[in-house]
Formats: sequence, structure tokens, C-alpha cells
Amino acid sequence: MIQRLAMLSVHTCPLAMLGGKETGGMNVYVRDLGRELSRRGIAIDVYTRSQNPAIARITSLADRARVIHVKAGPERPYSKTRVYNHLDEFVEGVLEQVRHDGIRYDLIYSHYWLSGLVAEALRQRWGIPFVQMFHTLAEMKNRVARTPQEREPELRREKEAYIMRSADRLVAATVNEQQDMVEAYGADPRKIAVIPPGVDLNRFKPLDRAEARQFLGLPPDHRMILFVGRIQPLKGIDILIRALAVAKQREPKLLGDVCLCLIGGDPNPDSEVEQAELERIQKLEAELDLGDLVTRLGAKDQDTLVYYYSAAEMVVMPSLYESFGMVALEAMACGTPVIASDVGGLSLNIEDGYNGYLVPGQNPQALAEKIILLLRYPILREQLAEQARTWVTRFSWPNIADELLELFHQLTGQPLPPNER
Repeated sequence: MIQRLAMLSVHTCPLAMLGGKETGGMNVYVRDLGRELSRRGIAIDVYTRSQNPAIARITSLADRARVIHVKAGPERPYSKTRVYNHLDEFVEGVLEQVRHDGIRYDLIYSHYWLSGLVAEALRQRWGIPFVQMFHTLAEMKNRVARTPQEREPELRREKEAYIMRSADRLVAATVNEQQDMVEAYGADPRKIAVIPPGVDLNRFKPLDRAEARQFLGLPPDHRMILFVGRIQPLKGIDILIRALAVAKQREPKLLGDVCLCLIGGDPNPDSEVEQAELERIQKLEAELDLGDLVTRLGAKDQDTLVYYYSAAEMVVMPSLYESFGMVALEAMACGTPVIASDVGGLSLNIEDGYNGYLVPGQNPQALAEKIILLLRYPILREQLAEQARTWVTRFSWPNIADELLELFHQLTGQPLPPNER
């Protein structure tokens, strides 16, 4: 059986605060998968770029799992595209750690395109297979980009195509992503395994709403609509703001006790795109006279996030593109219905009218209609919430780890442990 696994998350640390710079669903995936595999007795090393010299170079993730911070470029937050120029340093840092520890890995599991390039270089040195998961794809993001600044560089797209050709196997979060790889990049469909991310059902579970609201200090006479995600154009926050204005115009009394809480983002973003998006949202709020309805809360850790999910009437995901949509699973696990754009992985994770609602992308009017519906009919909301909780159990990390380990064992030719066959 597999005894030791190297996971690569070059540009972002799985222990970083979620919702901030370059942190999101991929961080959760790497962290929670590492912990689940560690629980099964597999030694896990997650290699990531050091962004703060004050943080210990090796940090515990679980009993058998480590996060190893590799010096590659400036030890500070850094543009992903510029990290590309330091990948040779990263490779050498990983090789040095392995020599120091005197260990050997059975397989490499890499995340995002930068990690895939490192994995390919390490495979040449170690002679072991590597599996790649992209989490997002440049081509799909560029198709919905509304300005040149939002577009991903051509370098990324070229390297993604290269990795798809060179990796031993590819993991797609959904059949939609598998199709995108094949049609947009020419990937070999026989190399692609469709295995979705998981959700921690021990952490994300329904809490008593009144207790959750009290914990957060919410006024008893207010109802909360929740958005969770980075402050980026791709997340469609402007669409949600416009939908809220439409709902307020149509049903002013119904919206009288409602607040929209935005979780995620850095209060002082250093990215020009993030700063421009924050300013655009603030300007839109002022133009639509919604300042008193919208609250920006910044990034929150997951232990706090579960209270927000449980306290909310609904979670809204107006994204222009989502390869999967981890937030939707977390919300549903807490028994909170989701209203989302009918795009990417959201189209598959949300069954319209069963665990939430799907609306056409970039359509504030359609989004407003569903927001009004859930605010007006609390019994409907409770029914969707109960069905959402049932739906999400298939995505427990033990189930997802089983599927990944089967793929890994196929590649290495090592038998599965008896309890995983």
C-alpha cells in the first residue's frame, strides 16, 4: 500500500486564513485530504512556498502530515505569475528536504498549474507517477473575463496544456471540468478521473440558528443573506448587489430586516484587480443606495464560518465561473440552501428546487426572484435545508479519499489495504 505521499501546493499554504489573498477551496482541499490520509496511516508532506520567514519551516498538519515551507523567491505574498520564475528554486528546496530526511515518496499529487510543473520536474528525478488537479482553468476563466485585466496570462494556458499531456493521471472535480479539459485543451479523456472535493461533515453541520446568531452578535430582528468568497470579478458580487437592489425595489417591506454579509477578501488588498473590484462594489452600493444593507466582514476561519452558515437564511453564489464550488457544499452541510449561478460545478452540485436554486449567470432579476422566494416562505427554506443536508453526505472526506486512493494504487501497482477494497 502507499506509505508516503508528496502533495504540492506551491503558491498557497493550506494553513492560510481562507478568503484572503490566493486562498479558497484549494486550500481546504489540500488541508482536509492531508488530514484524512494521515488518519489512515499514510505519511503526507505538503510542500508550499514560504511567504513569511517568521513561520516555522515545517509545521504539523496532522499526526502523520507536515506542511513544509520552501524558500523560493521573496518570503512574502507574491504574484502567482511571478512565482513561475522561482520554480527551479522550489524544486531544489524539495529535493534538499528529501535528502535531509532520507525518505522516498510513492506518488506526487500536485495542485494548480505551478505545482504541476514542479511535479513533472520531480518525477524526472524520482521516477514515480504524478497526479494533477487544477482546481481552476485559465481558458474557462478567460471566457467569462469582462476586462483585459481579468484575463489569465497565455503562459498559464500553455503550461496547463503541457501538464495535461505530461501527467500520469488528471483529477477533474466534475464531468463538466473533464469535458472542458478535453474540448478546450485536447486532454486525453482516458487519463482523467472525475473525483469531486470533499467536505468535513464533522465541522460543517447544522447548528441551532438562534444560538449561532447569538454567538455572532446578530440583532434578533435581522435576517442574513450570506456571500462567502474572494473579492474578485469572477465571483459576481456586483450581480448580487444589483439583485439585492431589485429585490428591495420590488419588496421593500420584505427586505426591511435583511442584511447582506460578505465574507472574504483582504481589507487592504495589494492586487490591482482586487482593489479595483472592491472600489467598484463600494461605488455600486452607493449608487443603488444599499449602504445600510451590506456589511463586509473580511476573511473568517472555518470554525467561525460554520456559525455564519447556520445563521444565514441562504448562501448566494453569483459566480461567473466555478470549477466546483466548495462553499456550496459547506453551506448545504450546515443545512443552508444555496442560490447559485448555473455555471461549472455549481450546475451539478445544486439540484434546482431540491437543495437550492440555480439561476442564469449574470442575471440580477432572476437572482432577485429566488432571494425573495426564500425570504417570503420560511417553510420552503427549511425543506430545502433538510434536503441539502441529505444531499451532501455523499461528499464526505472518507468517501472521497477512498476514490483517490483507488486511483493512486492503480498507478503505483500497489494493492489496496483490505478495508479499502
